[in-house]
Amino acid sequence: MISFGSDVRVFVATQPIDFRKGVHGLIGLVAEGLNGAPYSGDVFVFRSKRPDRLKILVFDGTGMWLMTKWLELEGGRFAWPPIREGKMMLSATQLAMLLDGLSEWLKIAPRPAARPIKTA
Repeated sequence: MISFGSDVRVFVATQPIDFRKGVHGLIGLVAEGLNGAPYSGDVFVFRSKRPDRLKILVFDGTGMWLMTKWLELEGGRFAWPPIREGKMMLSATQLAMLLDGLSEWLKIAPRPAARPIKTA
């Protein structure tokens, strides 16, 4: 199992990609399509049109990693959010749950910060 520190920023592209794309194609997609910084150390997760496959792109300071995971179990599928434009951000815990094929990560989405209350 691959793990990342708890302070890592994880972005999931919510639209399926052409799974034939390699490192250079995904770097371009991060930079132009997601307005991200591919060499920042952030983790970028991409979904396939098939629900049982994903790709992860991350720069570790010395080189670019491209990881692919296919669920081999019969009927195995990753739990994906609804398809829409853009990206969403996950915690390291949510990423671990996604990679394990668990759907519970969708239930613990980060909540927006509460607005401060003015006191007199």
